[in-house]
Amino acid sequence: MLRLQDIMTRDVVTVSPELSLRDAMELLTSLHISGAPVVSRGKVVGVISLTDLAELAATAPGVPTQRSDVTQLDEFEYASEWRDGEEPPAAYFAELWEDAGADVVERMAESMGPVWNMLEELTVAEAMSSKVAALPADTTVEHAAEVMRRASIHRILVMENGHLLGLVTTTDITDAVADHLLTRQVYVFGSRAAERGA
Repeated sequence: MLRLQDIMTRDVVTVSPELSLRDAMELLTSLHISGAPVVSRGKVVGVISLTDLAELAATAPGVPTQRSDVTQLDEFEYASEWRDGEEPPAAYFAELWEDAGADVVERMAESMGPVWNMLEELTVAEAMSSKVAALPADTTVEHAAEVMRRASIHRILVMENGHLLGLVTTTDITDAVADHLLTRQVYVFGSRAAERGA
């Protein structure tokens, strides 16, 4: 019977809970993996996935596109410092967006991505799932597949006494099925040799 130890990935990519979400996303996508265990001081404290990152990004507020409480440009202190056809002074924009989160100068200095990048400010600890699905190495692949299906998860950690030994994903199980590693031949009348009369 095929066990998790037979198909698990032993060289597991892990991330720190202090890693920024941007760095975590770049790591996962560059390695073409959809998630990783979160390890702090040698102990597994959670799991982060691209789904976790997408869900966090979907619920986070974006940069405001307009300021609803201002109707007249001349209400700003710096509005009178430029004439039509000229560029407004930088201070005008700082005042315009002073309530939009990070300081405008900091946001404008950011050369990577959007002006205000939430993924730089948040860490893996804020998006990870602290519920860790883990099974021992001698668990059958069939049982692990059932656990993963019931929990609607795509990876399960292989652990013994709190130590991370490996990782099994739905892809590992699919590969095992495709390679016929889960197929058993059952003979109703005994062995194949007995059937041939040997």
